[in-house]
Amino acid sequence: MTPSMPTDVDGTLAMLSAHDYIADRSLATSLFLSLSLGRPLFLEGDAGVGKTEIAKVVAAATGSPLVRLQCYEGLDIGTAAYEWNYPAQMMEIRLAEAGQSETAGLRERLYSDAFLTRRPLLEALQPAGAEQAVLLIDELDRADEPFEAFLLEVLSEFQMTIPEMGTVKAKTPPIVLVTSNRTREIHDAIKRRCFYHWVDYPSAERERDILRRKAPDLPDKLSSEIVAFVHSLRGMDLFKSPGIAETLDWAHALTQLDVVSLDPAVIDQSVGALLKYQDDVARLRGTEAASVLEQIRMEMSREGQ
Repeated sequence: MTPSMPTDVDGTLAMLSAHDYIADRSLATSLFLSLSLGRPLFLEGDAGVGKTEIAKVVAAATGSPLVRLQCYEGLDIGTAAYEWNYPAQMMEIRLAEAGQSETAGLRERLYSDAFLTRRPLLEALQPAGAEQAVLLIDELDRADEPFEAFLLEVLSEFQMTIPEMGTVKAKTPPIVLVTSNRTREIHDAIKRRCFYHWVDYPSAERERDILRRKAPDLPDKLSSEIVAFVHSLRGMDLFKSPGIAETLDWAHALTQLDVVSLDPAVIDQSVGALLKYQDDVARLRGTEAASVLEQIRMEMSREGQ
């Protein structure tokens, strides 16, 4: 364990908090075990709950470069891991044929580091100018299922087999975080190689704490109203419930509008920062927003807020 790593769960909580990430103890425990035992951490949860941010915080806290592989449909080895620089290889072959470079050892030269283009996975195993990298494999559920098979060697052995060169193994294994929004199930073979943690929406208290950290200019009353309103929406049957990212976007938008307290008109005008689907927006606007707002104010009044 390197000196910059936390030595216990409390230290992990403190590390996250120092970088304005407010985590519960369960998440801190999973992250601590992942860091201390050198195992990848698989983070699953709805979009916008802060999974990607954890990798950014770990990179900043440990002083390690963040190498991010953003997954998408059609992602292949050439984009994710490595590819050969074929134009440069062809030029080397032509030079050898013309007698302008050595023919002896030509194949070894063609398949050497000089002609290898490194992509995120290979770069994370051998980071330039750093001992260890933080590898974020983001939104793995967006990639095609066959791509998962290629990750097994990386996640279990922290190495990669390149047929033309052999096995490339990390001197210091990267810190690996894998995220999924669960738009499809990830194969058990991936999950078996990782610690698993479901990142849920925060409690109201923790979300208010997040707003205090991330939007310090927000009045306390408005912060409480925002959190209560968002939590009410998460209990509704929406196409996409707002995550923490949307809560923060809405808070910053309301700050720009000099809002000090929620009202139906303000909600109608700014709801685009909170909801991202027209059906959800149409459902909330007008009487529904007023009804939700009235309900949360009654609850806040009973709680003395």
